[in-house]
Amino acid sequence: MARIVVIVGTPLQDSYCEAIGRAYQRGAESSGHEVRLFVLGEMNFEPVLREGYRHEQPLEPDLVAAREAFIAAGHVVLIFPLWCGDMPAIMKGFIERILQPDLLRIQRSGGRESWKLFKNKSAHVIMTMGMPGWFYRWYFGAHALKLMKRNILHFIGIKPVRSTIFGTIEAVGDDKRKEWLRTVEAMGHAVE
Repeated sequence: MARIVVIVGTPLQDSYCEAIGRAYQRGAESSGHEVRLFVLGEMNFEPVLREGYRHEQPLEPDLVAAREAFIAAGHVVLIFPLWCGDMPAIMKGFIERILQPDLLRIQRSGGRESWKLFKNKSAHVIMTMGMPGWFYRWYFGAHALKLMKRNILHFIGIKPVRSTIFGTIEAVGDDKRKEWLRTVEAMGHAVE
């Protein structure tokens, strides 16, 4: 049994991203995995680092719970829409808040083994967008996906990181969106 944390990174409630998160959760739980789901739009926290990293900003209770689940999980699922070419600000703010220097200092105390806390963890980044996914990868270089995968998850030691892009989200019909939810549920079911 794996511990899985699913983060839905949009301020919108009842969104398609949330439906994706719940489908992943259903699939993983049907395989006996323990899943914690956090929908950022339902959480109460300040997504802005008011002092940058000059001073530690105390975590609100919702962030404490999400951070503990993130640390305890063996598999992390991050789901968000592409907005203005990037992840929504609430998702970036969430990541900046839960990965504050106090957590990284704990890791640095081990010298070269500085990322032990996040080793042996895997992740899956799932994005939705209005444009075709292939075009996003080809023309725009999948900037937000690379940022999340390489600059955040790989940097803190989480590998491997899988990715899935659901493009032309507004143009496809309900049948296609339901098919994608079944696909995501199967992904959750297949987690080892």
